[in-house]
Amino acid sequence: MVRDLFRKNNKNKKYATIPTEKAKNDVPEGIMMKCPECRKNVFTKDLMKNLKVCPSCDHHMKMTAYERVEIFLDENTFESMDDHLQTDNPLNFPSYSEKIKSDAKKTGLNEAVLTGTGEIDEQKVVVAIMDSHFRMGSMGSVVGEKITRAVEKATELQVPFIIFTASGGARMQEGVLSLMQMAKTSVALRRHSDNGLLYISILTHPTTGGVSASFASVGDINLAEPKALIGFAGRRVIEQTVREKLPKDFQTAEFLLDHGQLDAVIERKDMKETVSSLVKMHERKEVTTW
Repeated sequence: MVRDLFRKNNKNKKYATIPTEKAKNDVPEGIMMKCPECRKNVFTKDLMKNLKVCPSCDHHMKMTAYERVEIFLDENTFESMDDHLQTDNPLNFPSYSEKIKSDAKKTGLNEAVLTGTGEIDEQKVVVAIMDSHFRMGSMGSVVGEKITRAVEKATELQVPFIIFTASGGARMQEGVLSLMQMAKTSVALRRHSDNGLLYISILTHPTTGGVSASFASVGDINLAEPKALIGFAGRRVIEQTVREKLPKDFQTAEFLLDHGQLDAVIERKDMKETVSSLVKMHERKEVTTW
């Protein structure tokens, strides 16, 4: 009798059902994305409405440089700079030139940073936005040159300079030339500061290596997105060096805020309003002489 019950329940399940090619194609590609943090699926349309922030765990996903421009600057005010600069292969590193061309085609950028002028709530600024989709946002000679020129442009126009950092550090394929960009960009920023001008650094996930040790950390105001990975050396290297177990939240934006390296951790949806307020507070006024 018991055997009959099992036979009854399974009589229509003798064979596994394999979906046809037509059924597979009924779901359009890219309609859903999986959060890299909580691993939950979310509709791409809903994710984009939420500025690429996971609604389940609040993980701030990586953005392209052009996506940043769209949500941060006033509409149709951005004018790109130095798109003609091209990366060379000074060390003849194997396949380096081919990888650069591939990333340029994929991202629409000439290098891992997009620079230009724009407005934020009708306030003129110069921005540099690093894109981790291009060689993991690594800093090569052209990246350093573009950022330096952007800082110099801000100094020339007497307006604030704002940068969004997202990088794996200095680019190994260019050796010491990439490390030289740390000093070059920092000198340009010092000249900008000597003119009494504002520099806001916004650190996003991830900001590491030579970038975190140079222009990313020397802003007049340092901001970061929630849970962003920020640090110089890797966690394992540090633990082996100091021979101590590091806190679980080590090298997160919240950890650095607690220890004084950041001024604030700002949600992506509030970033434009926050930066706009800071720019307005630091607006240079004409001095009246009596």
